[in-house]
Amino acid sequence: MAAGTDFGLKSTVWQKIKTEVLDDCRKGDEWKILLLDHFTTKLLTSCCKMTDLLKEGITVVEDLFKKRQPVEHMKAIYFIYPNEKSVDCLVNDFNSKSASKYKAAYVYFSDVCPDNLFHKLKSCHPKAIKRCKEINISFFPQESQVFLLNVPKAFHLLYSPDKAVNKETAMQTIAQQIVTLCATLEENPGVRYKKEPLDNAEELANLVEEQLVQYYKMDEKDQFKAKTQSQLLIVDRGFDPFSTILHELTFQAMIYDLLPIENDIYKYQTESAIAKDKEARLDESDELWVKVRHKHIAVVLEEIPKLVKEISSSKKETEGNISISKLADIMKKMPHIRKQISKQTLHLSLAEDCMQKFRGRLEKLCKAEQDLALGSDAEGQKVKDHMRVLLPILINNDFDNYDKIRAILLYIFVENGTSQENLDRLITHAKIEGGGDVLKNWKYLGVPIVPKSSQRKPTRRDRSKEETFQLSRWTPVIKDVIEDTMENKLDSKEWPYCSECPAVWNGSGAVSARQKHNTISRDERKNVSRLIIFVIGGITYSEIRCAYEVSQANKFVQVIIGSTHIITPKTMLDDIKNLTKETV
Repeated sequence: MAAGTDFGLKSTVWQKIKTEVLDDCRKGDEWKILLLDHFTTKLLTSCCKMTDLLKEGITVVEDLFKKRQPVEHMKAIYFIYPNEKSVDCLVNDFNSKSASKYKAAYVYFSDVCPDNLFHKLKSCHPKAIKRCKEINISFFPQESQVFLLNVPKAFHLLYSPDKAVNKETAMQTIAQQIVTLCATLEENPGVRYKKEPLDNAEELANLVEEQLVQYYKMDEKDQFKAKTQSQLLIVDRGFDPFSTILHELTFQAMIYDLLPIENDIYKYQTESAIAKDKEARLDESDELWVKVRHKHIAVVLEEIPKLVKEISSSKKETEGNISISKLADIMKKMPHIRKQISKQTLHLSLAEDCMQKFRGRLEKLCKAEQDLALGSDAEGQKVKDHMRVLLPILINNDFDNYDKIRAILLYIFVENGTSQENLDRLITHAKIEGGGDVLKNWKYLGVPIVPKSSQRKPTRRDRSKEETFQLSRWTPVIKDVIEDTMENKLDSKEWPYCSECPAVWNGSGAVSARQKHNTISRDERKNVSRLIIFVIGGITYSEIRCAYEVSQANKFVQVIIGSTHIITPKTMLDDIKNLTKETV
C-alpha cells in the first residue's frame, strides 16, 4: 500500500493511477519504462514509493526532460501534464523523421489536453502511440485529508491590485483542479460559499459548479451523475486573518513556524561521541509523526519519553529524563529497537528545538497574542484597552521585527481597523520597512486596516468549557464553520448555495473534537459523508489540524481540506508585503 492511511487521499490517488494508468496498459508480465515530468513526479512521490511501482511492472522511472538513452525493445508509459514542453518531449521521442526511443508509447495526461497540443501527436511515427487518455488528477494529496493545487504564484494572481495580473485564468485553473479532486473522490458535491469579505468565493463556487456539471455530462462511466452525499464549502483567506499569524503551540504548526523546514525536510545533529548531521522527512510514513503532529508541545514532550520507556521497559537505561544523547546510548546497546528509537530521537530533537525557541521570549509573546486575538485574558476577563497589551511587545528589544508585526496586526484585526495616524505611528515605532506594506496590503484580502470598519464580526462558538492550555485558547474560525455545517447551523444568507446540498446534511449533531476519538469499521466507511473545504489564498497548519480533529470525533463525516498552498506566518507576511511589488 502506498504511503498514507487506508482511506486517505494518498491511497485514493495511488489506486486511481494504478487502475487508470498502470493496469490500463498491462500485458502479462511485460516490464515497462515510466516517463514523468515535474508535475507527475511530484504527484507520484506524494502517494507511492519505487517499490510500489516495481510491483506494477515498472523497471525504471525517468525524467522526461533529461537526456535519455534509447531502449528500443521496451515500451514506455508517458504520464505527463498536458503542456507544450512535455508534449514536445514526447513528440521528439517518436519523431517520424528519426528512430523512436522506445518500442511504443502509452500516453496518459494528468489533465484535459488542449486540442492544439493533441494535434502535435500526429507528427509521431504511425502506430507508435498505442493509447492516449486523460486521467484528471490535477492536485497533490499532501496528507491523508489535505490536498494542494498546482497553481504557482497563486496568492499574487488572486490578490494583486495590479490590473495586468490575469486573475480570471487563475480562477478557471483552480476551479478545474478542484473538479479533478471531486472526480478522483467520485463525488459530485453540493457547493456553498462564504459571501464575505470579497467576491472571490462566489466567483470560484460558480465556476466549480459549472465545471462539475460539464464533467459529469462528459463522464462515460456515470453520465449526468446526481449530487452525492458530500458538500463543498469555499471560503476566502480574509475570513480569518488571526489564524494566519498567531503563534501556534501544537507540534506540526509550531515546527513549521519556528524551525527551518524546507520541503518537509528537517535537518538535525545526533548527540553521540561523534556528532552526525542527519535529515528526516516529516510525512505520514512515520507513524509516530502521525500520532503526535496535532498535539500540544507540552503533551508531545511528555509522551515521547513514555513511548521510549514502553519499547524498552525492561531496560533500566531509560529511567529519569530522556535526552538525545541518552537515546543514542540506548540504541547502541539495543540494535533490535534501533529504528524505533531513531524515530523518537527525531521527534524529541524537534520538540527540544521548538522549546529552545519558545522559552522566555515567545512565552510572553504568546500570552499577549492570545489576549489580543480573543479580547479576553486566561481568566476570561475582557481586555479593555488592546493598546496596553500591545505596547510592552513594541518596546521590548527581545522581540524581532516579524514578532512585532504579527502583534500589531492582531491589534488591528481585533480593533476592526485603525486610523491612518495610529497606523503611521505603529509603523514608525516598530521600524517597519517598505512604508508598512506588510500591514497595509491586508486590505486587498478584504481585511479592515484603515479606516476602522463598522462591520459586525462573526459570532464565535462558545468553547469556554473545553479543556485547553492557557497559551492555546484560540480556535481557528474554520472549526466553527465545519461544526456549524455538520449541525446545519450555517446561515444561508452568509453561506449561499450554488447547487442543492444533499439531504444528509440535516444536522445530526457534531461531537466535540476534544472527546475520545471514534473508531470506524470498513463497512461503516461506505456511509461516511465527505465535507470538502477549499480556502482561497492558503491554509494554515492549525486549520488542517481542525479538519482531522472533527473527523476523528465524528464517525460518519470525513473532512477534507485544501488550498493552493500551505502558509506559515512568515510566508503569509512575505506574500502580503509582495502584493504591491512588481513581479520579475
